[in-house]
Amino acid sequence: MSGETATVAPNFSDAVGISAGEAELASRLRLAVTRLHRRLRQQGPPGLTPSQSSALASIEKLGSPTLGVLAARESVQPPSMTRVVGGLEGQGYVTRVVDSSDRRVARVTITDAGHDVLRQGRSIKNAFLAQQLHRLTPDEREALGDLTELLERLVDGS
Repeated sequence: MSGETATVAPNFSDAVGISAGEAELASRLRLAVTRLHRRLRQQGPPGLTPSQSSALASIEKLGSPTLGVLAARESVQPPSMTRVVGGLEGQGYVTRVVDSSDRRVARVTITDAGHDVLRQGRSIKNAFLAQQLHRLTPDEREALGDLTELLERLVDGS
């Protein structure tokens, strides 16, 4: 992996008052989650790039965002998002509609086909994970279940 390392920046643990062991665990966890995320992104539905899949999921979650809101959500420049949405529109996964309160603004909405392709993508990713889990022992799967609860708590901030 180019540029990826599990080492901790010097004095990191001293700066925030955590132990070197906690800092090392944080580094290992970050790297493992990053790699898993990358593998899952590669398991997306056929015909969609990871950027298109991510944008489509954001459109589904946001309702009918403007291109600017969507670009900000995806951390890309508006011209890049215009290209991504154009590709999704060309495949019939989204439509652009004029905002009823400001005719200068276009909003992006997901179509039934877009919902379907997201469901398909989630099924593919779940099947990939299930195959990986099948390789583990029952004890390892149980431990991973416990870890998943901890990860959910970390994500929720509780």
